[in-house]
Amino acid sequence: MTPRPEPKPEKPKLPAPVPPADPVAAGPTEDRDAWLEEGRLLFARPCTFFFAAQRIDQLPEPKGPEVAFCGRSNVGKSSLINALAGQNALARVSNTPGRTKQLNFFDLSDGRLTLVDMPGYGYAEAAKSVKEDWQGLMFDFLRGRPTLKRLILLIDARIETKAVDFAVMDLLSQAAVAYQIVLTKADDVTAAKLEKKQREIAGLVKLRAAALPSIITTSSQTGLGIPELRAELASLAE
Repeated sequence: MTPRPEPKPEKPKLPAPVPPADPVAAGPTEDRDAWLEEGRLLFARPCTFFFAAQRIDQLPEPKGPEVAFCGRSNVGKSSLINALAGQNALARVSNTPGRTKQLNFFDLSDGRLTLVDMPGYGYAEAAKSVKEDWQGLMFDFLRGRPTLKRLILLIDARIETKAVDFAVMDLLSQAAVAYQIVLTKADDVTAAKLEKKQREIAGLVKLRAAALPSIITTSSQTGLGIPELRAELASLAE
């Protein structure tokens, strides 16, 4: 009789890998569904363009709460605003970075919140006078607008944070404006590079008092982070 082979010892089961702590989580851990629903309901209402200003003396009269969006040219600002509003052509997406040179105001949900699309910065081909005008208009608007509740600073997730981004952060600190960093174009970067970028920004905001700790990663193409950003903005609405 052939002896049975001794059974091979089982390999110890390794625990499932634990995902890294998310440095970009936004919103409450409790009642998160209700928090997200508030954002969905706000942006389910109409969002319409109503005013444009190229100089500080052209600004509309302050009324309800305002949230402004700024970032480097070609960071995807217009695409993000369109994704938030669920409209393809609310904010103009230009094929020429640096083309937008004015503050564009959008009324959301019959005055509950105003979205302000600011000119892009840092485009190499923009004229020097345009850069200076943008910086002056931006600083004057941020420093003197009583209804401005928050500034959303967009950073491209695919590339390194530029010197001009740091310069704008310094400008925001000087203007004493609370700002929240939102990463864009996350669909166009590998998971490892995205995590590295998230952690870089998380460490950066710890060093800046005007920066809010919550960072949101978004993609206008896939919808990543759009519900969370809507909910964040809904918390500022009337």
